[in-house]
Amino acid sequence: MTLKKQSIVVAGGGSTFTPGIVMMLLENLDKFPIRSLKFYDNDKERQKQIADATEVIIKERAPEIEFKATTDPEEAFTDVDFVMAHIRVGKYAMREKDEKIPMKYGVIGQETCGPGGIAYGMRSIGGVVEIIDYMEKYSPDAWMLNYSNPAAIVAEATRRLRPDSKIINICDMPVGIELRMAEVLGLESRKEMDVRYYGLNHFGWWTDIRDKEGNDLMPKLIDWVKEHGYITPKELEGASEEEPSWEYTFGKAKEVQWLDPDTLPNTYLKYYFYPQDEAEHSDINYTRANEVMDNREKHVFSECNRISNIKTAEDAKLVADDHASYIVDLARAIAYNTKERMLLIVPNHGVIENFDAEGMVEVPCIVGSQGPEPMTQGSIPRFQKGLMEQQVAVEKLVVDAWITGSYQKLWQALTLSRIVPNARVAKQILDDLIEANEDFWPVLK
Repeated sequence: MTLKKQSIVVAGGGSTFTPGIVMMLLENLDKFPIRSLKFYDNDKERQKQIADATEVIIKERAPEIEFKATTDPEEAFTDVDFVMAHIRVGKYAMREKDEKIPMKYGVIGQETCGPGGIAYGMRSIGGVVEIIDYMEKYSPDAWMLNYSNPAAIVAEATRRLRPDSKIINICDMPVGIELRMAEVLGLESRKEMDVRYYGLNHFGWWTDIRDKEGNDLMPKLIDWVKEHGYITPKELEGASEEEPSWEYTFGKAKEVQWLDPDTLPNTYLKYYFYPQDEAEHSDINYTRANEVMDNREKHVFSECNRISNIKTAEDAKLVADDHASYIVDLARAIAYNTKERMLLIVPNHGVIENFDAEGMVEVPCIVGSQGPEPMTQGSIPRFQKGLMEQQVAVEKLVVDAWITGSYQKLWQALTLSRIVPNARVAKQILDDLIEANEDFWPVLK
């Protein structure tokens, strides 16, 4: 059977993750053939550095693909099958402020959790909705695969603001953890595991993991994680290539797992269970944003510039990212009706029977040409239910604040977050964030 060739636009062409997507797409042309690849970004110069290198790579490895980079929405979004979106409104400079402003008040600043995530969400909503509108105007039959953070707030916003749009919100963090699980188990691929999982984005638990013969893999994984977190055997032997912040995060997962010893947690729960630890472990002068700018961002742009200067990518040091493999799987599932089983962020609508029907939950889905079909999870325990209800209320209040321009709603959201100690501190952080985001947020009254 000949597979139909696809047309793709990457929204956020200047992202440090874009080369990883390109490399993964090129590695999978036999499974997901491409006729056209476009980049779209509102920062022409930043995108050009990634695009110039991509042009060299495509000429050498897949010259049949038509490639174009543009800042014009009509040119970008016309005649596409998929929009792969990973925008960062305000770039890493604003992420740095998201992280450092809360720390002035002894509160952890993080990209997607607590005050930092709320600030980023308030910036992201408008940008993501704008991309949906471009897609629907110029390619109304296309699907948008969105992994712009913070995914939980963005997903809630798109559910309410564009309820009929063909958008799927996804996250790569469970994939990254499952890769580590597979390594602990001695498996060649995470796809050798069938998983059950529920929660919100960056706020969930694995409840069952089995191999393809149905053998229960949870006992071995639980025994490992309660002692080592998600640190792999090789890393225990000193072979880690992770940045220091990620090493700490994967190790900290053991303390998160202790709260519910029968499940395996998403690493981001550490910010909600141990917020004081995270604040104490952080350096206000050098946060994760600084680490990313000094490592990933410098590496990606220097390598792209090197490739474009020498006009060859024969020895390119750009590699496919974990999340890039996931987005290719998702696009294939929709394009060719593969019925892939994937973790996606979808409206609850009874999937978790004792949870908010309109909450955006992250659960396994079967994905085909009509989109995701969520797998029911039944009732969940009181511990997880209570945590999730509090967190989903935060997310809904943030979207309320963005839609109505309400200072009060955003203050309530910050106060309700488990990461913020009280309403007074919430207000202090909020006032500083408003000042920092005056070019990005709607006016709050």
